[in-house]
Amino acid sequence: MNIIDELTWRDAINQQTNEEELRKLVEEKSISLYCGVDPTGDSMHIGHLIPFMMMKRFQLAGHHPYILIGGGTGTIGDPSGRKTERVLQTMEQVQQNVDALTQQMRKLFGEGANISFVNNYDWLSKMSLLDFLRDYGKSFNVNTMLAKDIVASRLEVGISFTEFTYQILQSVDFLHLYKTYDVQLQIGGADQWGNITAGLDLIRKTEGAEAQAFGLTIPLMLKADGTKFGKTAGGAVWLDAEKTSPYEFYQFWLNQDDRDVVKYLKYFTFLSQEEIEELAKKVETEPEKREAQRRLAEEVTRFVHSEEDLQEAQRITKALFSGDIKSLTAKEIQQGFGKMPKVTISSTPENIVELLVATKIEPSKRQAREDVSNGAISINGDRITDLTFAIDPSAAFDGKYVVIRKGKKKYFLAEVAE
Repeated sequence: MNIIDELTWRDAINQQTNEEELRKLVEEKSISLYCGVDPTGDSMHIGHLIPFMMMKRFQLAGHHPYILIGGGTGTIGDPSGRKTERVLQTMEQVQQNVDALTQQMRKLFGEGANISFVNNYDWLSKMSLLDFLRDYGKSFNVNTMLAKDIVASRLEVGISFTEFTYQILQSVDFLHLYKTYDVQLQIGGADQWGNITAGLDLIRKTEGAEAQAFGLTIPLMLKADGTKFGKTAGGAVWLDAEKTSPYEFYQFWLNQDDRDVVKYLKYFTFLSQEEIEELAKKVETEPEKREAQRRLAEEVTRFVHSEEDLQEAQRITKALFSGDIKSLTAKEIQQGFGKMPKVTISSTPENIVELLVATKIEPSKRQAREDVSNGAISINGDRITDLTFAIDPSAAFDGKYVVIRKGKKKYFLAEVAE
């Protein structure tokens, strides 16, 4: 299947320039294409991942992606989607973010001849103000720039000249990559259409009207309930395992709505059309099995993290579902219980009733004794009914944690004070 036809089947194309010419081009030869991300933080979240999934598909189809980390544009800030000016970061912070994002991208795309990583600071930083105005400024009409959605949405509240010129710098990127590496296609989010078409205009003004260059954007991702994809009650879902653990990442995908799961299988996995259609049937006929969600969670966790991280996330999930947590490691306990209620206890063994009251897991000694006697309290996976039982924090999980369960589902993570 032609890569453009595949993206169309996956509902992954919002807008594109000259669809038939692009389809013909990718059938005739392997092309180079690019997508960029600015280092506004030290990790991407899953919203950033969407266009890079498209880049990965092109890579697997034999094309050559150029991953652009915006070390230059990141110093001034993209106005896209914002109603206020960005707070400028120090150059040191920008460089730290560049290094972190480059590492993430190398993990997703691998190393080798069929992938390149570039930083626009390498060419933008060499441009003088006079070069910028003479070589590029003359090619941009202010009236046209003001009409771009990215800028127009900011005119009421105001936009600085710095952010106003962002679209020129992104256009310079496209021209530079076109001339230097024969990059013919730019991919971006739906909000990048104005910047992408500005780059195409610059290429044609500079290189001639017959220059073969194209743009493609992905749709804005919304959930079935109309809310923005990728956000949870706890905030963004990050690709960095230190910000969102592999277990939390796995759970995010596992808990997707039946109305969204097939769409996400198309966007975020490399499963074939036949496999996805089979899973779609199971959503209709056996939704209670949640097989599509499980497969989605497996595929994306493996891609972003690793097979080992996936297996760890599955072990934690199984242990929490069954209540049998004794086989988990201290690291897995930290992942699985990271967002659950926490209390702090000393390293000294303490009577179960006294500890439950001291940590406010139970409101009174009477209630604590009643719950223990009735078998409603489990310590580290073992049900305890002995009122004289002493909880020894050193007994499990490297002496770092004690897991207390009250009832069937209410867990507390007791962290042992050092």
